[in-house]
Amino acid sequence: MNNQLAGKKVLFITSNTGIERDELVKPLEALKAQGAQVTHGSSEGGTAQTFVQDTEKDRTVESQVALTGLNAADFDALVIPGGTVNADTLRLDENAQRLVKQFADAGKVIAAICHGPWLLVNAGVIAGKTLTSYPSVRLDLENAGAAGWVDVEVKQCQANGWTLITSRNPNDIPAFNEAIAAALK
Repeated sequence: MNNQLAGKKVLFITSNTGIERDELVKPLEALKAQGAQVTHGSSEGGTAQTFVQDTEKDRTVESQVALTGLNAADFDALVIPGGTVNADTLRLDENAQRLVKQFADAGKVIAAICHGPWLLVNAGVIAGKTLTSYPSVRLDLENAGAAGWVDVEVKQCQANGWTLITSRNPNDIPAFNEAIAAALK
């Protein structure tokens, strides 16, 4: 463990099911290993069900808190894992939308992987951003006003006064983790 991210607070948000396991667990563990204080908030709080490749039920994880009481002012960065069901559920969650808007308005780091950028569409913060995602989400992002979609393992965009870090899928997690850590240093 190193303490390069000591004092940094990172919020991971998910629904309570359908989360792509590695897109939650690996970034959370990587940031924690660098000294960041990580919090996992889920729609209802408590137990959250992860999956592998959207179809194979995997382990459950405990989220520390429900999204209702969370506020962007208490954190330095927001991470949105993918998983089709997780992302589709989260994008309709008013508390998740509120948090994304708060982070963007405060000029903070938001990182989203795979289907995670769907939440950015519903939160109304995607206009003018260049990003990547799972390929099936591309048209939704472009229709919501994204400035561009690129097929790269990690894309960082500073447009509109806040940092957006995006990646396509679990294979991109090492680059995703590095980009988040670098943005927090």
